[in-house]
Amino acid sequence: MKRFLLPLLFLLLFILESLYVQYVPEDLFGQSKIIAPHFLFAALLFLTIFVSKKQGIIYAAIFGLLYDIVYIEIIGIYLFLFPFVAYLTSKILNILQNNFIVALLITIVGIALLEVGVYEMDHLIDVTDIDFKSFINLRFYPTLILNALFVLITGYPLKRLFEKHMDAMRAD
Repeated sequence: MKRFLLPLLFLLLFILESLYVQYVPEDLFGQSKIIAPHFLFAALLFLTIFVSKKQGIIYAAIFGLLYDIVYIEIIGIYLFLFPFVAYLTSKILNILQNNFIVALLITIVGIALLEVGVYEMDHLIDVTDIDFKSFINLRFYPTLILNALFVLITGYPLKRLFEKHMDAMRAD
């Protein structure tokens, strides 16, 4: 049963993002703002930070592909960016100390990198026509604020869950 806990958690967060987009009113945080929840990705980064780089990158690739299949017309954007940012996160942790505050900051920076990466990929293949300044004001800041709140609220419980998972892996 413990083996299925992480995939179920990530699947729940995947569904929660969809429910957020579907049921939270668009004008809740202001007029004409685009807010993209990245709850799943935040949890994937916490997995990378507190469990292992290998597990984080594998789960990031699997859920990046799932994300592309379900939400995006183009397969590959999230399939590439989820594991890439998870890998960068693990490399940043080689330089910095691994504690909870650093994990929060790195997760928020990782979400920022994901957002900019998705924008740049969409801009490169002409999926979007908004300029970078508009993107920053309309999507980047509101998305970062929402996801920072999510990370602040759920960060400690996720850390504890992943530490227990790591302890269970060591015991086996």
